Amino acid sequence: MTRVAASPSPPPGALPQLLTPTGQQLLAELRDLTPSDELAAATRLRRHHPAELVTAAIAQARLRQRAVAKFGAPDAARMYFTADGVEQATRAPVAAWRARRLAALGVRSVVDLCCGVGGDAIALARAGLTVLALDRDPLTCSVAEANAAALGLADRVTVRRADAAELGDADLAGQDALFVDPARRGARGRTFDPEAYTPPLSLAVDLARRVPVAALKVAPGLPHAAIPAESSEAEWVSHEGDVKEAVLWFGTREAAGPRRATLLPGSHTLTGTGPEAPVGPPGRYLHEPDGAVIRAHLVAELAERLDAHLVDPTIAYLTTETLPPPTPFARSYEITDVLPFNVKRLRALLRERGVGTVTIKKRGSPVTPEQLRPQLRLEGVNSCTIILTRVAGAPTMLLGQPARA
Repeated sequence: MTRVAASPSPPPGALPQLLTPTGQQLLAELRDLTPSDELAAATRLRRHHPAELVTAAIAQARLRQRAVAKFGAPDAARMYFTADGVEQATRAPVAAWRARRLAALGVRSVVDLCCGVGGDAIALARAGLTVLALDRDPLTCSVAEANAAALGLADRVTVRRADAAELGDADLAGQDALFVDPARRGARGRTFDPEAYTPPLSLAVDLARRVPVAALKVAPGLPHAAIPAESSEAEWVSHEGDVKEAVLWFGTREAAGPRRATLLPGSHTLTGTGPEAPVGPPGRYLHEPDGAVIRAHLVAELAERLDAHLVDPTIAYLTTETLPPPTPFARSYEITDVLPFNVKRLRALLRERGVGTVTIKKRGSPVTPEQLRPQLRLEGVNSCTIILTRVAGAPTMLLGQPARA
């Protein structure tokens, strides 16, 4: 996989120049720019174009390359970005899922507050909604407006500069829904206090009360105790196995329960409010729940589906004696050994079995894969999965392989 180096944003006044025919020509020429070719390209292009325009075009070309991971190549090649905009944007499949949920709730018009470069507004518009996209930063608003136009959605997306702290009932009048994606980074980096978001979660909740339906994006690690009582549901979303976001929903009229785990792609959903899962000794198979299931505290619901139990009351590993039907909500492993944690014994066992390749997983163990791997002195052609965890409170190592249905 080619890694694209981080790049600064184009200068604040560069966007209008990039939208001109000359700017568009430069962006087309730089579409496949590689870091190693950047200096030569800049030197060549500055012979015929202003240095400021060339600098802006190169910065934008590099941002587009970074954005492919979130927006896909076709859209990223046509959109405009800032460095913060790429970093903070929602992945397109996740934004599309949220937009489809809003549309299924009967929403036809929505305010996208803190719209950033417009990624969520684009998904909402593509789901058939009319979008009023708001942001307090003028440059960000210009970028979002340019993106809506570039993707042929200008008739569905209206962009306006507005500060959440100054938003009133008149701004929300006639709107079916509100979506808020607050900034969760400050001068010192990522913030975990929801009241340090911009806007604070309490303000976003107050705005959510003023519309029929609302969705507030929050950090996946938000403590359950911080979930507002007014929310009708909290949803954790993972994409290709990585937890990407949590969303607090208001006005959904959901009857299934206040917590939801959604796995993308595939739109697999698990809901519930069930009791704690039972606990027992490891069986032949170990099941590792998806991160969204764990974050949503739905391990007990998954255990019920799999007819499984926990190996430890504090660890989210499930176990069964027989292999259940395939489930998208967990990865399964066939266990061959359950042993007290001991590096010397593990090393000897792997050498005896000719294991030269290992996958090391951990949960509830202070030992990291980086610490353990060099101590194993691996040799051989066979492979093994090592799971470091606790069983009934005791440090334990489980050896096995991914289960085959």
